[in-house]
Amino acid sequence: MVKLRLKRCGRKQRAVYRIVAIDVRSRREGRDLRKVGFYDPIKNQTYLNVPAILYFLERGAQPTGTVYDILKKAEVFKELRPNETTFT
Repeated sequence: MVKLRLKRCGRKQRAVYRIVAIDVRSRREGRDLRKVGFYDPIKNQTYLNVPAILYFLERGAQPTGTVYDILKKAEVFKELRPNETTFT
């Protein structure tokens, strides 16, 4: 199963996160399938590769809680078909 989750980058006390599609059994810093975004909580900047995110969501990828909140804020779920917007 594939998840969309955050991968920590940056230095001490200055975390920056990549949003990646990764196998659910992999570690946080493990090898990802594809980088689909970027999130900087300090500057409050977000970059999302929306077509890539939609590709993984349509094929059953589950976002983690934080990634779900980031995608919801960016209104990515409005671009999905109506019957595919439920996540558990």
